[in-house]
Amino acid sequence: MEPFTRLTAIAAPLDRADVDTDMLIPQRFLRKPLTVGYRNFLFYNDRFDADGRLKGDFVLDREPYTRTRIIVSGPNFGCGSTREGAVYAVVDFGIRAVIAPSFGPFYATNAYQNGLLPVVLPEASVRALLDQLQAAPGAELTIDLPTQTVTDPAGRQYRFEIEPARKERMLEGIDDIAATEKFAAERDALERRLDAETPWLAGRQLQELVP
Repeated sequence: MEPFTRLTAIAAPLDRADVDTDMLIPQRFLRKPLTVGYRNFLFYNDRFDADGRLKGDFVLDREPYTRTRIIVSGPNFGCGSTREGAVYAVVDFGIRAVIAPSFGPFYATNAYQNGLLPVVLPEASVRALLDQLQAAPGAELTIDLPTQTVTDPAGRQYRFEIEPARKERMLEGIDDIAATEKFAAERDALERRLDAETPWLAGRQLQELVP
């Protein structure tokens, strides 16, 4: 997972509330392996016609937003099911952060686990960002995770909150499993000490006691 520190990039305005996980990736594509490229299924029903041809009028398919790495959207982004594919598709498209007034709780959790930063700002602040981006297509935003700020095209800053543990893992580019593995040496040392101090609990000793 790529660490997230500071990102300055074109931001795409997706002025829509309640973007659910089925909009992000329809269920029929979830059985496909990640190697096929989940970016091809992102917002599939919005981007492709009934014959699978790209319509070209969706915001992410218009220049300069084909190079976007940030989405700014409405409240309740990622609501719906718990499908991780809805995060895979966004990340595979090259997007590193989504700014919205709120997120579906499962989506936010899956996002952190896969290197996608969900940034929560007040609805009025998100509205201001959307208005700026729509007025100046191709405008860039800067998201600075160490200072927990978003800087708009006019230089104004908006502060966001993030749990310290989530922040640390995003900065390091690790998920929960990798964070646990950081303590592998301490875990192994503890297990060896317990084996020595309580041999009757060790699996090998129990096997010897069984007739």
